[in-house]
Amino acid sequence: MKNYLNCPQCGYKVLQYRNPTPTVDIIIEIQGTSKLPSIVLIERKNFPFGWALPGGFIDYGETAENAAIREAFEETTLKVKLKRLLGVFSAPDRDPRGHTLSVVFVAGAEGKPIAQDDAQRAKIFSLDELPNEMAFDHAHILEMYRKSL
Repeated sequence: MKNYLNCPQCGYKVLQYRNPTPTVDIIIEIQGTSKLPSIVLIERKNFPFGWALPGGFIDYGETAENAAIREAFEETTLKVKLKRLLGVFSAPDRDPRGHTLSVVFVAGAEGKPIAQDDAQRAKIFSLDELPNEMAFDHAHILEMYRKSL
């Protein structure tokens, strides 16, 4: 069954499309003792459980860049500086709650992460010692990140 909306300007009936929900994920680099940076992961309080990159939904009227900075701070208390775009990840099954499209940024920060908001823990990990229980497609995203270094 097709759903229709009325145009708020002219009242014309237009087809309503189902689209993926836009989200952001942030790979927060913290300079470690090795050549490779260490990264910040959060352990999620809510379903889907497991370790994840900090991130979340882009609010209406918000840029992806501002959402990344906001979400990083809300979940880790770290003030990040965005460095680059890693990519866009949009597999329909990447989030068991529904189809999302994630804009993934690499950012830098200093300090110790403190879990807030949707995070029950925040921890710094070396790329060689990542947890096995990763949420979403974040293991795949981190694999792509490692290849980009």
